[in-house]
Amino acid sequence: MEISLASAGSYPRIGDQPKQQRLRKAYGRLERGEIAAEGIEKIQQSVIKAALREQQEAGLDLLTDGQIRWHDPVSHLAGKLEGVKINGLLRFFDTNIYFRQPVITAKLRWRAPWVQDEFDFAKKVSKKPVKPVLTGPYTLARLSIVQTDAYPHLRDLVMDFAELMSREVEGLARAGATMIQIDEPAILRHPNDFGILRESITALANKKGNSHLALYTYFGDAAPFYDRLQGLPVDVLGIDFTYSSQLADRVSRDGSDKRLGLGIIDGRNTRVETKDEVFNFLNKILPRLKGDVCYVNPSCGLEYLPRDKAYRKLANMVKLKKLFEERAARR
Repeated sequence: MEISLASAGSYPRIGDQPKQQRLRKAYGRLERGEIAAEGIEKIQQSVIKAALREQQEAGLDLLTDGQIRWHDPVSHLAGKLEGVKINGLLRFFDTNIYFRQPVITAKLRWRAPWVQDEFDFAKKVSKKPVKPVLTGPYTLARLSIVQTDAYPHLRDLVMDFAELMSREVEGLARAGATMIQIDEPAILRHPNDFGILRESITALANKKGNSHLALYTYFGDAAPFYDRLQGLPVDVLGIDFTYSSQLADRVSRDGSDKRLGLGIIDGRNTRVETKDEVFNFLNKILPRLKGDVCYVNPSCGLEYLPRDKAYRKLANMVKLKKLFEERAARR
């Protein structure tokens, strides 16, 4: 089985070196009226190029644009719709990252594509394949405040988000995205809503065309959900193994009919994984997987780490994959 090394989403925008702080300084200049939006766009593009270059230099096979333009995983998408205003800051799950909470004031309406321009740019400047990432309709709805009679039930809001996101998935597929990643961390905290999740993901899957649809969960224990996740109409399941001591045993016992994104590199801990840790995990899991490829990736996006530590984690992941394959070839 081929092991493909992938990004799981975000990449740190800011680093310790002066040139790695240009985006932070640019936002300050924008607030003071010293730079126009066009100037911000140029700086964002340069930081995206750097994020892609660092992922390439580390040795990854499947990249993201690092979500450099995103202020947070929620308002960046929800804020592009009519019927939404953006409220104050809330902590994003149990992380040190905050998001601006959407307030739903009227029925959601489409304005324009959400991330297709971002994907088009990244695809044009990257030497490796790039996957677009979208925070999923269930998580967007769960993290929103509803102040309208248009959505008396959670399902109504989730499905409207899903209908609009399905347009985005369709557009990304037409634009050449070989994989489209949907992030749904919120479902791990609300197991009774799994039927709503399934319905919303089905709406997205119906528009994926020839692209592979990937569903990623993190910030929680996916072991109790494993059977239900396997039943979703997606091509790839990305699961965070850092939150559960039981998940590896579950996957080893039951296998997987789908391609898996193995979140075994802790995206929130600067400690670098050891050879024994990674080798023991892969030896346990890989024989139980079906298909021609699996993905090894961080457990979540890397914005929770300093930039130099994030790069080191990726480079170490690449080094360990090479050593693992060399050992396997000698057997």
